Amino acid sequence: MDTEIPGGGAAVGVQIHCSRRLPDFLQSVNLKYVKLGYHYLVSNLLTLCLVPLMIGILIQASQTNPDDLRHLWLHLQYNLVSVIICSAILVSATTVYITRRPRPVFLVDYACYRPPDHLQVRFHQFMDHSKLTGDFTESTLEFQRKILERSGLGKRLMCLKQCTTSPRPSMSAAREEAECLPKDIGILVVNCSLFNPTPSLSAMIVNKYKLRGNIRSFNLGGMGCSAGVIAIDLASDLLQVHRNTYAVVVSTENITQNWYFGNDRSMLIPNCLFRVGGAAILLSNRSRDRRRAKYRLVHVVRTHRGADDKAFSCVYQKQDDVGKTGVSLSKDLMAIAGGALKTNITTLGPLVLPISEQLLFFATLLVKKLLKSNAKPYIPDFKLAFNHFCIHAGGRAVIDELEKNLQLLPEHVEASRMTLHRFGNTSSSSIWYELAYTEAKGRMRKGNRVWQIAFGSGFKCNSAVWEALQHVQPSRNGPWEDCIDKYPVKVVT
Repeated sequence: MDTEIPGGGAAVGVQIHCSRRLPDFLQSVNLKYVKLGYHYLVSNLLTLCLVPLMIGILIQASQTNPDDLRHLWLHLQYNLVSVIICSAILVSATTVYITRRPRPVFLVDYACYRPPDHLQVRFHQFMDHSKLTGDFTESTLEFQRKILERSGLGKRLMCLKQCTTSPRPSMSAAREEAECLPKDIGILVVNCSLFNPTPSLSAMIVNKYKLRGNIRSFNLGGMGCSAGVIAIDLASDLLQVHRNTYAVVVSTENITQNWYFGNDRSMLIPNCLFRVGGAAILLSNRSRDRRRAKYRLVHVVRTHRGADDKAFSCVYQKQDDVGKTGVSLSKDLMAIAGGALKTNITTLGPLVLPISEQLLFFATLLVKKLLKSNAKPYIPDFKLAFNHFCIHAGGRAVIDELEKNLQLLPEHVEASRMTLHRFGNTSSSSIWYELAYTEAKGRMRKGNRVWQIAFGSGFKCNSAVWEALQHVQPSRNGPWEDCIDKYPVKVVT
């Protein structure tokens, strides 16, 4: 769901009039994904059991008087073996708890790239440039114009100058775009799907900022718009292994070298929706950083449907009939994305939903399975689990359908709609522009939970859950600093 034709709820396809939507989640829920979610929950069973036990022991100890303590001491003097056994059990249990307990991962701060004004491209400039290239027929030019009109994008979006002034983007121009990233330090994970030069983007960052020689760097490519969550998950895993460490995640996409100059409609949509963007996120596993950190990572749930041939090929980079390279979007994209989303949220549910919602959901599901009933299963209210939603701004129809299927309110998808309007589809970094919007509006309070959800080629659907550790204030020079007072705006449908 990296992109789609959002006119009137229509979804990606080679024709605008294709009418495809996300599957109705009320129709079917697969029990095995519910089991998977509970498996994640049970994997932390030791912690869940030990914490209440310790609390109970402390409460009981606080209620003892001096006489009880004296009698206990006299009893223990004559039961040395019992003392040794109890002490050994206590020490073993404490050791197991400490060694198996996942280290908390804190989001200290993050920054989103705000392109300068000279990169602003209005709709008519975009269309004029497309016409001047001489590569597009009148019908495909009209096709692009309709996409822009119905996309939910605003009139002042950012495109690299090479895409609006140069008829043939170059490798050097692509490198120049990639170097527009924020400064970063630490363990380094970079994700960019379509631009993977040699040396890599991670090596470029190490060189530009002269990072230390023993830095652990990783470069993720070809993983689509959900790669930002994958990069966070990888960095989190690294922080579980390496103590007292910082990690930086850089999420971006490069459009300079990936402009499509052909007339295959299924490959033209990225030209219209993708725009310049990038984000750098500083993570830490240092306990002393908790005081200054903005968020704590609570869960990451990843869903990969690549074993299915249709899912694997629904977003596919290839050459068209005349040899021009672009990314093709299948007409089955929305259905495939819906299946991946259903799997992901069914797995995530047991980890985040209140017990009352889980019991209602599980009871109705069991009744449906055991009695072979056609009754629709109960869909949990995710608004009880999350205060804010950052839905990947892949396109208007994606946001519309998620709002409908998850029974969200307009304010829950406001950040996604306004990010699409102001910045377009910035690929894997879009969820960070949405989080920055929520902060800029002053809505992020201590204890609030945020759900970031993104889709990408392969096909993948990934979720990250964060908890705010403070009343988060917007960062200086943030992406919304120059325009937040003008939002929200009414998006013409």
